[in-house]
Amino acid sequence: MRHLRAAAAITLAASVVAGVTACGGGTSSDGGSNESPKTLTYWASNQGPSIEADKKILTPELKKFEKETGIKVKLEVVPWADLLNRILAATTSGQGPDVLNIGNTWSASLQSTGALLPWDDENFEAIGGRDRFIDSAVASAGKEGEPPAAVPLYSLSYALYYNKKMFADAGITAPPATWDQLVEDGRKLSKDGKWALGAEGSNLSNNIHQTFVLGQQHGADFFDEQGKADFTSDGAVAAVKQYVDFMAKDRIIAPGNAEYAQNQSLTDFAKGRTAMVLWQAAATTFAAQGMKPEDWGVAPVPVPAGAPGAGKQTNSMVAGINMAVFRNTRNIDGAKKFVKFMTSDAEQKILCKTYGSIPPVKAAQSDPAFAAPELKVLRDTLATSAAPLPQVPNESQFETAVGTAVKELFADAAAGNPVTTESVKARLEKAQQTMQS
Repeated sequence: MRHLRAAAAITLAASVVAGVTACGGGTSSDGGSNESPKTLTYWASNQGPSIEADKKILTPELKKFEKETGIKVKLEVVPWADLLNRILAATTSGQGPDVLNIGNTWSASLQSTGALLPWDDENFEAIGGRDRFIDSAVASAGKEGEPPAAVPLYSLSYALYYNKKMFADAGITAPPATWDQLVEDGRKLSKDGKWALGAEGSNLSNNIHQTFVLGQQHGADFFDEQGKADFTSDGAVAAVKQYVDFMAKDRIIAPGNAEYAQNQSLTDFAKGRTAMVLWQAAATTFAAQGMKPEDWGVAPVPVPAGAPGAGKQTNSMVAGINMAVFRNTRNIDGAKKFVKFMTSDAEQKILCKTYGSIPPVKAAQSDPAFAAPELKVLRDTLATSAAPLPQVPNESQFETAVGTAVKELFADAAAGNPVTTESVKARLEKAQQTMQS
């Protein structure tokens, strides 16, 4: 999910609203009504380089839907910085869109409000069936054991991007497959004012994405089976320390990266100042900054040993965008038709090609465009070695609390202060107390 978490995420919890009642009469069994069958309001997330670019991309597709169904879609593209706040306001006021995009890591938090349509078997059948979608993408759409709160729309995962010339100049013939190899290569690459690995040390969401994956590799989930915060387990502490140690101990991340939060690590990579970066679908950004496709390569994110897979071989979180329907929609049937249209094989191919994402719809992945080297790595990772972030109601608070702890530890490392197991545990204890207060 390519955005910064809104500050209001801290307040998102089940207490926002226990359940949202439908507006007006004629309600369906799902809670909405069909009082306005000829119109829909759609809040789309800003996926492209600008709001206007998104409108240009989406408007022709919405016209297709109108021609097929007679339903006019009123489009609003909402900036990421505003989207969660807008959704929260809509859950409390009942005055929101019919259909909306949400970051997939918000799914369980918003599910707990009761404001979104649950995608049970009957509703999935209305859009072609649950088995059309990749399992890992559906797993990021709500709490396990409950009907998902949304449907996957655009999927992403992380990959390791590397600068071919910098690798060749350092005598490195292949990208690292394990973390030990990455550190060993990184020490060869970090010289003469250049650095091996880029990071966004002040980006709370990115900090969580990286440490969650390392946590999986250390056998830590950050929450126990009851959904209670468990930030100070040995595995969680080891994961956070390993990530910060790339700067503090291994010295393969530039100290200045502790302040990065606006994709500066991608600029450093494109300008040849950094040899590697962990990112989601970065090709269009590199091209916009003057890199040619032959300048960089892509490989799976490293694992401790062996090859990527499940459990301790997880090497990415499941990233992406989900599509949800407000339960108080005044066009419940039209909303389902619209979700079916946007997740159809044809639309998935068009939209995901345009946005550089991976279709969460299995059949759409057969398009040759998704076999390109970068997208093949992202697609294979999503299918075999990615795990969803914890699907718990207070996931948003988790991102803020632990993401801030990692940010503070990077600041310590940049200042030359020691980062020890004890100091990492102390920061995570503070984060856990924040969650419990």
